[in-house]
Amino acid sequence: MDKVFSVDGTAIAFERRGAGPALVLVGGAFMTRHASAELADLLSGHFTVFTYDRRGRGDSGDGPSYDVRREVEDLDALIERAGGEAMLFGMSSGAVLALEAAARGSAVTRLALYEPPFVTDDSRPPLPADYVAHLEGLVERGAYGDAVAYFMTAAVGLPAEAVEGMRQAPFWADMEATAPTLPHDGRIMGETMSGRPLSGDRWRTVTIPVLVGSGDAGAPHMLTGARELAALGGNFTLQVFPGQEHDIAPHLLAPALTSFLTAGARP
Repeated sequence: MDKVFSVDGTAIAFERRGAGPALVLVGGAFMTRHASAELADLLSGHFTVFTYDRRGRGDSGDGPSYDVRREVEDLDALIERAGGEAMLFGMSSGAVLALEAAARGSAVTRLALYEPPFVTDDSRPPLPADYVAHLEGLVERGAYGDAVAYFMTAAVGLPAEAVEGMRQAPFWADMEATAPTLPHDGRIMGETMSGRPLSGDRWRTVTIPVLVGSGDAGAPHMLTGARELAALGGNFTLQVFPGQEHDIAPHLLAPALTSFLTAGARP
């Protein structure tokens, strides 16, 4: 493990493996750098792969107040350590963070995304209007388990009784440990889970090649949202993974990422 320091002085923990063009993996809700280890290993034969703990998670620090811009600056610090430019792969809400970094001018040469969790139709309920505020209230009170449960029901869409059963599972403690960052993911998503069609204005400055991946066996809104994103411009390409859900098998994802990302890699 190593660390870089973001603009506001926050230490961001990362690991690096492999050799080749720089590729940073950006995790979604609950994910630390360890969650991407298997995928990183599969990609390390073609890329120098950076996995990192987003601020507030794992071995990374956090600032006194949150702004999406801070997370973009964290990525910029990693990209600078990687040599001044990098490709990004973002998973779930991490896909939207990666998109945001590219839109704000980070030195990203190529971008791959998997299932940004947009809600753009009526196939499931949109997020409540006070979703982020409610999460922040739970976190401020230290009710981390309740914050996880609220995320799993309101954002993921699981039945409340199923979530109650999960509280006894061994992985619940790890989810509670990252619960304070759940409002961060909500702010990154913005209005994209409101049940309304995507607006291209937010990412109109993204002109690099973008791969948008989705499974066809998961929640229908995931594939619908991926299709809407891919339709925003000629530089966006949709790839559907048959039989895959939100938790895609790394051994199926890695070859697709390698094919797309090496098409734009420098010799």
